[in-house]
Amino acid sequence: MADEQTKEEKEKVEVEVAEEVKEPPPPDVVQLCRETFQKSAEYLHGELEGTIEDYKLLETLNRITITKYTDMKEFTENISKGLQELNEKYSNLQPYLEQINQIDENVTALEQAAYKLDNYSKRLESKFKALEKR
Repeated sequence: MADEQTKEEKEKVEVEVAEEVKEPPPPDVVQLCRETFQKSAEYLHGELEGTIEDYKLLETLNRITITKYTDMKEFTENISKGLQELNEKYSNLQPYLEQINQIDENVTALEQAAYKLDNYSKRLESKFKALEKR
């Protein structure tokens, strides 16, 4: 039974709850807290303003970059079109260029033949003069 009483007594024992005594903080602490929060808010506001300016700068740089790349794209497209036109003109001129090369080869061969003929005629002339002197 003693054990039963102790259990019952334990259940009946009330736990005392400690209550925090709330005294108003000193006025200078309140003022310091307000100043701290105010200065922290100003600091955070300044940080956010700096971040906003950074993002504005990045946005401006991105716009400029987009414009620059668009200009470069147009420029390269124009160059590509120009190269295509030049290739077409070259392919159209190719038969004429081959004819020019053939004519050049023929002229070179003709020139060689002319030199040979000139040498031959000079030898004939010298032989003729030698025969005339006899």
